[in-house]
Order: sequence, then C-alpha cells, then structure tokens
Amino acid sequence: MATDLAVGSVPAVYREIYDMCSYSDYVSKEVFYKLLLQSELPTHTLSLIWDLAVEPKQCSLSRHSLYKALALVAWCQQGKEPSAKLLENFSGQELPKPQLGDLEEVKQFMLQLKHNLSPSQLSLRYSEICLLDTIEVDILPEKKGIILKHVEYQVFSKRFNSLVKRRYNDFLALHELLLGRFPYRLIPKLPPKKIVGGGSHFIEERRKSLLRWLTLVARHPALVSDPILNFFLTYSGPDVQHKIREVFRRIPDEFTTSELAEKAKELVPPETVTEFANSREQIRIILSGVSRLKQIVDLLAEGSHGYAAYMADLGSQLTTLACEPYGSSLWNTGGNKVWAEMKKGFHIISKEFGLLSSKALQQAAREEEEVCEKLNLLLDILVAYRELCDRHEKGVQQDHTKALSKMLMLKKRQMQGVVRNTDAESVQQLESKMMEQEAIIANVELRNAFSLHCLHVETQLVHAYLEILASVLNTLVAVQAQGHTELADVWRLIQPTVLKCLPEKK
Repeated sequence: MATDLAVGSVPAVYREIYDMCSYSDYVSKEVFYKLLLQSELPTHTLSLIWDLAVEPKQCSLSRHSLYKALALVAWCQQGKEPSAKLLENFSGQELPKPQLGDLEEVKQFMLQLKHNLSPSQLSLRYSEICLLDTIEVDILPEKKGIILKHVEYQVFSKRFNSLVKRRYNDFLALHELLLGRFPYRLIPKLPPKKIVGGGSHFIEERRKSLLRWLTLVARHPALVSDPILNFFLTYSGPDVQHKIREVFRRIPDEFTTSELAEKAKELVPPETVTEFANSREQIRIILSGVSRLKQIVDLLAEGSHGYAAYMADLGSQLTTLACEPYGSSLWNTGGNKVWAEMKKGFHIISKEFGLLSSKALQQAAREEEEVCEKLNLLLDILVAYRELCDRHEKGVQQDHTKALSKMLMLKKRQMQGVVRNTDAESVQQLESKMMEQEAIIANVELRNAFSLHCLHVETQLVHAYLEILASVLNTLVAVQAQGHTELADVWRLIQPTVLKCLPEKK
C-alpha cells in the first residue's frame, strides 16, 4: 500500500491508539492482532485487512501501516469490502474512526509485552504501571447480632471487574504466600493487626494502608499475572485465608519456575556489587528525604484542622457575645445602642467564621487525601525496597557463604584423609559429599545472580514510582493555592460586616 496519509486527515484517536500500542516506534503483530479482534469484524474480513496492512517479511507495523489498517477497519464497519483502492480513492477531510470498544485488554497485553521484551529493563513509566490495575478497598457495615465483630472489606479490581469480600487475615494469608513465592521482589509490609482498642480512626487508617498495599501488589509487573494474586482478587467462596493456603501452599518460588533462572548470570549488569551498593545508598537518602516531607505535610494537615477548630471556636464565642441577655442597662444608657448594633454584627459574622472552619476542614481533607496518601504510597515502596535489600544480604548471600564454608571444611577433611592414608571407601564417600556440595553452591550462585537481577529491575520500579514526588509537589501547590483563595474570599466577605459593627465617628 503506497498511499500517503496527510497529517491533517488523521483523527486524534489514531494517534492515541498508536501511542498505546507502539514500542520503539513500531507495533508488534501480536498487539495488532488483538487490536483487530476488538473490531468484532468477521474472520475473513480481518484476514484481508491483515494482508493489506502487514508486509509478508515484516515482524511489526509502522505508524503509517497501523493508520491504514485502522481506516480499513472503520470502512469495513460501514459495510465496505477492504481493498487498497479505498485509501487510493479517499478524498474526504478526515479518515473514518473505527469502533474498537474497551481497549483495556489490549493495554494490559501491551504492558506485559513491554515488560517481557527486555527482562533486565522495566520499560514502564509510572503512568503505565497505574494502568495495570485500579484497586478499591471499602469497609463494609458491621453485621448486627454478632458478639465477636470482624471488620470486613469490599475489594474491587478494575482489571478483573471483580468485587469480593475480604478480612484482614485473608490479606495476611496473601502476604505470606507472595513473600514465599517472590522472595526477591518488592512485597511491602501489611499494616499491623490491632485486636483491642481498634477505634474508628484506626480502622479507617488500616483501610487506607490495605488499599495502598494491595495497589502496589496488583500493579507489580512480576506479580500482576500470578495465580495467587488473581485468586485473591476473584475468588468469591467462603473461608478465603484457608482456601488460598490450601490451593497454593506447595507452589514453588519464582526462581524455581522462571525461565530466566538458568541464564541469571547473563542478566546481571556489570559492576553489580558497586551498583547495588550505590543504588541502596541512593534510595536510603531518598527515603530519608521523603519521610521528612511526609512529616511536614502531616503538620500542614494538622494545621488546617487546628485552623478549622480555631475558626469554629471564634464563631462560637461571637455567638455567645451576640446572645448575652443583659443588652439594656440603666448604668450604660449611652452605649446601649452601639452594643446592640455590635451584637447584630457578631451574629452575622459568627456564621462566616463557621464557613471559614468548613473551608479549612475541606483544605485538611485535600491535604490528607491528595498529598499525604500519595506520599504514604511512595514511602511504602521505598521501605519495601530497603527490606528487600536486607533480605538479599541476610538470605541468599548468607546461604552462599555457608555453602562455601561447608565445601572448605570437606576439602580440609579430604586433605587430612590423604595425609593419614584413609581407606578408599571413606575417601569415596567424602568425594560424593563434595560433589553434592558443589551442586548446592552452583544452585546458590544462580539464586544469588537471579536475586541481583530482580534487585536491578526492582530498583527501576522504585525509580518509576519516584514520579509520584513531582506529582505530589504539583498537587500540594494547587491545594494550597485553592485553599488560601477560598479562605481569602470568606475573609473579604466578613470585612464589610465588621466595619458596620464599628461605632460611627462623630
């Protein structure tokens, strides 16, 4: 198809679809196939469009080829037969727009494809990570008549369009299984379980923590398609915590099942030890800075709550003054009129101070939801990275050291046996143990390499999440600007009323 497409004739939706489906300036055949299926056209029609858009020796489509394919899909949906002449004879102002329905499945496929194309490179921006799933966690109303009450959560997953009920212990079971399945990945800690004295504030804070935790897990590129997570988000039967443990208790860890395990040493970047140490220190510094930022915005939110309380108290005191019962006094006949006028003003002004309090509470809510919670999400993943580094050092590296120590001990015994002229059978047994130990060391070395490979990718994931910080600062500025503007508007409303309360100058 040699037909050229004028830039002005291409609808915006064509560019949006290309941006969503392209990788390194091309669209893979697999993604293009899924895109064609979205049109719901007959199979023979899709085959004709495929032949017209894809060159026999091509392994992908250019932007130009995709645009032509989209135009052909749109025309076929109008009842026309696909052919090269449709484009050659096109004389309209803008190419037709295809109807492709919900492209969520195509987006998911594309994100997974990008992640799998280069196992050592994340290749996903934060905005793309957010597309992997959207999670909601809400508290269900307590059931009446139950002596021992449990908080139940309603969990929604956009990816599966599922709505399930879960308890804290169900989250705990999922956490344990994921940590065993993915020991070399970022698995954040769950919020603590508080049995005694868990008031409404604690319950709400734990709901927010569980929402952040499940959001990070559901959007993790390595976990997103794992059956354990999928089960948790979709299973609607009873006794979830026991059922999920029963189904997945024997599932091996990621190293055992990964196709990358055998070539893990090839995936580890050069100067790994130095790079790991540098990245760990960098994330430590970032974690410290973000923690301090979080403390500051928490104080801002507390300040807004305090401001709201002060304004409410100020309004309350003015109401008290406005309602004092001894307005008329024989002892102060000259000032009665002035005081009476002032009291009328106090009554009006007190309502405005109530509005100030309400605006300040709205400001506090915006600071908590739009700024504090986003920083909490970032802190959760930064802390999870620190814990992952600790697991790597205490786990795989420690196992490697132990295995090498045991081998040295066996070699020492072998040398001592030669010196003492030990019998052949004992020497053979020792050599057999050494061979077994060599296999263990080889396995541990592969695990160590696989762990470092995962650390490399998880470091990239953390840096992708650092985009949150720029977003938070932008939101903070917007929230403060909005809040101060709203408060200033109310103060300006109050000022004329206050002026009326002043005695007239003679």
